[in-house]
Amino acid sequence: MYLFAAKCEKMNLALYDYSLGIALVLMLFFAFYFLVGKTPDKPIFVNYLRSRRIMGAALLVLSANYSVHLFCGLRPFHHQEAILMNFSTYFMAYWLFSAALTTLLDRFYLTRRRFWRHMGYWALFTALSALLLIAVPSGPVQQVGLVLLALWLLAYGLWLARRLIRTYRWAVRLFDDTHSEYIAAYIRWMSIFTWWAVIYGVSCGLLTFLPDRYLFLWVLSSIPFYIYLFDSYINYLLFYEQVESILEQEPPEDIGEPIPVEDGMSLGPQPYRKEIEGRLAAWIGSQRYTSPKLTIGDLALELGTNRTYLSAYIKDTYQASFREWIAGLRIEYAKQQMVEHPDLTIAVISEESGFLSLSYFSRIFTEKEGCSPSKWRKSFVEEQ
Repeated sequence: MYLFAAKCEKMNLALYDYSLGIALVLMLFFAFYFLVGKTPDKPIFVNYLRSRRIMGAALLVLSANYSVHLFCGLRPFHHQEAILMNFSTYFMAYWLFSAALTTLLDRFYLTRRRFWRHMGYWALFTALSALLLIAVPSGPVQQVGLVLLALWLLAYGLWLARRLIRTYRWAVRLFDDTHSEYIAAYIRWMSIFTWWAVIYGVSCGLLTFLPDRYLFLWVLSSIPFYIYLFDSYINYLLFYEQVESILEQEPPEDIGEPIPVEDGMSLGPQPYRKEIEGRLAAWIGSQRYTSPKLTIGDLALELGTNRTYLSAYIKDTYQASFREWIAGLRIEYAKQQMVEHPDLTIAVISEESGFLSLSYFSRIFTEKEGCSPSKWRKSFVEEQ
């Protein structure tokens, strides 16, 4: 029985080494690609390049951790040192990951002051971890201290994630209030990755105390995490220019809660509001909402008003964002076309209604009507 247990332990350590080697090769490749890979030679991509380099630095930090564990056998033979290295590495990685993603949406986020403040947090956390593991003897006091440090690490990661999610939600509101297309779909990967990173980051803190025989499972689980990150960054190149051009129009101070519209008086004098209502009714009657890539700036220019007023007016009158309001108009237009032109395909009607994506049209139509466009058309014909 003892020999069998020893063989299992040896096999698990071998699996741990193999999994570390696989993950390390991938992480080094991703890190160096992020750092030196080419991007389009346009000024608008400067922020994307900055974000990608920060992410490359984060992956290099984690790669250094993996290298020490792999080549020095730190975890199996130097348990205390392994905990110290993991704590310090994860704290630094949390900051770099969050800074890289937040910078993609807020180009003014990363300042020298903020950078040095977080480096100070990291230095303090690392110093306290070292003091606890080196100066305090093993026992209940050290165990309690380690738990408190793990909770600090967890709270720090959640704090950074909260800031990133707030920035993401601000960007989504901005897109919905200014553009008729579903621009938020281009940055949805950031939200998915953030929640995944929170779950994985929490597990990193907890798995520091995992029995050695199960460590290879944790290392292997990191591989799809980093592959998704790499793939998302590369694919984002296709949409970054369109997203950044919208983000550049708003100052970072707008990040936070949406500005409420309390009553009609906030929308200006009643005669002016009536004038806008009339112009807007004429614009709707001309069906110009079917123009693709319509923005609130385009509409404000046509109506002779400013987009801030128009956005507030739409929210107050229709209880919807600009995107939702335009989508509703386009859905009604599409229903009319389906009734009057049964020979047209759903794809053609979707395009003529102003939708750039058939899948988005189908999803919005189903949410509004409770069934797909083809099913709605079929039920209408049967009723007739």
